[in-house]
Amino acid sequence: MPDCPRGMPGLACRRNGGSDMRHMTWALAGAALLLGAAMASARDGNAVAPVADDGVIAGRQAAFLMSAAAFGGMKAAIDRGDDVKTQAFAARALARWAAAVPGMFPAGSMSDRSEALPIIWSDRAGFEARAAAYAEATAKLADFAKAGDKEGFAAQRELVGGTCKGCHDTYRKPQPPR
Repeated sequence: MPDCPRGMPGLACRRNGGSDMRHMTWALAGAALLLGAAMASARDGNAVAPVADDGVIAGRQAAFLMSAAAFGGMKAAIDRGDDVKTQAFAARALARWAAAVPGMFPAGSMSDRSEALPIIWSDRAGFEARAAAYAEATAKLADFAKAGDKEGFAAQRELVGGTCKGCHDTYRKPQPPR
């Protein structure tokens, strides 16, 4: 029996002997069983919680750490009196992250491994409004960095910090004192 070409998924590869059809039949049967169990559970009043996507959670946690590092680097640059144009890349990256924040919290991505509170999903409009304020503030920060405006950049960095705090105070689990 010939092997599938490298990189082609097994279900897409047609082999002699009906091997793929057998795999597809088992996959569909398994999916039908899971769907039936979920429907029965829901009918009994036991909602089936969606499984958290570990990749999404890990991605947003990594991005939050990188944004904190970039934000700290900006503070250090301000304190040293550096040309804030050197912070343009970091500010632009922070602005792009800010624009992506709502998409990093899809339905079903709540987990004990996450610091996100359930209110993100129950108050989605409020969360998205806070995320939009953060995105707007970081976009202005990037503009000040690109222009080399030290005073504007320093003041805007403080405003960005306030938008971070405003969201975290409501939508993130309380942090232990440092």
